[in-house]
Amino acid sequence: MTTALQPNEIRRRAFLAGVAGAATVVLTPAAKAANSTATNKVCAFVKFVQTLSYDELAEQIAEMGFDGIEATIRDKGQILPEQVPDELPKLVEALKKHGLEITVMASSVNSVDQPHTESVLRTAATLGIKRYRMQYYRYDSKRSVAEQLEELRPVVKDLAAMNRELGISGVYQNHSGAYAVGATIWDLHELFRDYSTNELGIAFDIRHATVEAGLSWPVLFNVATPHLGAVYVKDFVWGEKKPHNVPLGTGRVDKSFFTQMRKANFGGPISVHVEYLPKAGVAENILAMKNDLATLKGWLAEA
Repeated sequence: MTTALQPNEIRRRAFLAGVAGAATVVLTPAAKAANSTATNKVCAFVKFVQTLSYDELAEQIAEMGFDGIEATIRDKGQILPEQVPDELPKLVEALKKHGLEITVMASSVNSVDQPHTESVLRTAATLGIKRYRMQYYRYDSKRSVAEQLEELRPVVKDLAAMNRELGISGVYQNHSGAYAVGATIWDLHELFRDYSTNELGIAFDIRHATVEAGLSWPVLFNVATPHLGAVYVKDFVWGEKKPHNVPLGTGRVDKSFFTQMRKANFGGPISVHVEYLPKAGVAENILAMKNDLATLKGWLAEA
């Protein structure tokens, strides 16, 4: 006599069968890499090659295999804030010819009260740019940190409202140092917790997080995860008193970060920052960008 299976037993067996089937699926590194490029666009921060013409920049970035750029649309950038209405469309068009985009726009924006904020953001949004990097805020070490954060709340609120109206998102990069709002991530969590990442998010910089937290960088990433708008990648080693930037993979940044990023299901952009050749020429920085991209792709394939 056969005993009929109860509904709970049927569900249990179906679940176990599904687990067994899933266990037989093994992604090769190549498959993982293909999946990573499908979900995370990788762009190049162009600070040290911004002297190139728009067309030259687009051609070089495309040849290296990036999906786009983190453009310097700011004071001392490739395009100054007051030039944005005339010049930003030209840069966007040059990139489109090579299948590229402005993935992140590095800006001087940190308040709606700045002279060019609305013009810069409105022009960018009209051109289809989805996110911009905010200029960071600084602490006054002689004043209460808690009081300064309270003063920043209405500033952030107004900027979030403008972003929401225009359909563009601001991302804030965590920098290391006692002067930097956001160095410990917890303060950014307090400032951004009432807003969606469509309005304001964190551009999580694993280099700066490792400088600040050492072995505890996973804690900072955990706090940042609900607010993630972008991930920034670069590397460093410790000097006698301060960190020094180095090629990706030769310093203290732990590649297991990308495993944590995968577990967080982050599908947003990754920006590669080459900042260890500030006095070198364009050619040297282009080569460094190419090498760091190769290292990053290897890490993503393993994650």
